[in-house]
Amino acid sequence: MEKRIRFKFAAEKALAAIHYMVCESPGIDLHGMMKTCYFADKSHLEKHKRPVFGATYRAMRFGPVPLEIYEMAKGESYWLAELQVDSLPWRLDGYKLHLADTQTNSCAPDLGALSKTDIDEIQSALQLACSLSFDARTRATHGDDWQRAELGIMQYEDMIPESPNKGELVAYLRETAHNLRL
Repeated sequence: MEKRIRFKFAAEKALAAIHYMVCESPGIDLHGMMKTCYFADKSHLEKHKRPVFGATYRAMRFGPVPLEIYEMAKGESYWLAELQVDSLPWRLDGYKLHLADTQTNSCAPDLGALSKTDIDEIQSALQLACSLSFDARTRATHGDDWQRAELGIMQYEDMIPESPNKGELVAYLRETAHNLRL
């Protein structure tokens, strides 16, 4: 069996990106936030040979779910320890994300963990996700990568579009992805 492309999840980037999305699109729903992350990861992978977050994506009925990001968005306490923070700057009300406390949390997320290309892809992905209805976002994320998911886990190999250099890029990422600092 061939080695799969796996990245070390960039929790600090996810924290900054979710905070940014909540500030830019107050009340963003989980579906929109998760599809923004998927669009950003996939586009950045194609353009820059690495994803933004390196999340593990599960193919679910309504599209890809970045598992670590979903857990973080819900406020799972082990992410607090991983990020060495006492609280997250957002809260989940039902299925919508809002600033946790406007007194102590500002809409000035610390984007220091994100590169310029990360920010560009997140901004483009957020604009795309917010411009689409729930059904349209779902359809937009049911591509070949979602359809090929084995046992529900999507593969980064399948997120890379067909091109003459795809084989080279896949081979490179299989050898280096686990060592890349996202």
